Amino acid sequence: MPADDIINPEEMKGQLETELRELLALDAATRTEQAPVDLDQARQGRLSRIDAMQQRAMAQETARRRVRRIAQIEAALARLASGDFGYCMVCDEAINIRRLRHDPAIAFCLDHAH
Repeated sequence: MPADDIINPEEMKGQLETELRELLALDAATRTEQAPVDLDQARQGRLSRIDAMQQRAMAQETARRRVRRIAQIEAALARLASGDFGYCMVCDEAINIRRLRHDPAIAFCLDHAH
């Protein structure tokens, strides 16, 4: 079997752990961007408040996506530990190795991807 067709669990684990560390650090670094907006009209003009509220909303959505990705990575690490990594969570068929190399956190084959 060619080396390109074999999953290296340690390589996948390393990729997942690296991304997880980066996401957790980014999450901690961006907490202040998600803080409530000060609506004191004496300190800040109306347009500045609107801009601050939009920035906060974008930061919150980015944080939600980051939390979702962290959960995907943690689930993939659990699948690696249990021996279920690389198999579709619905049909239990092997996931294409190229898909796993692109994103080791993928949990579904192409037929069951949402």
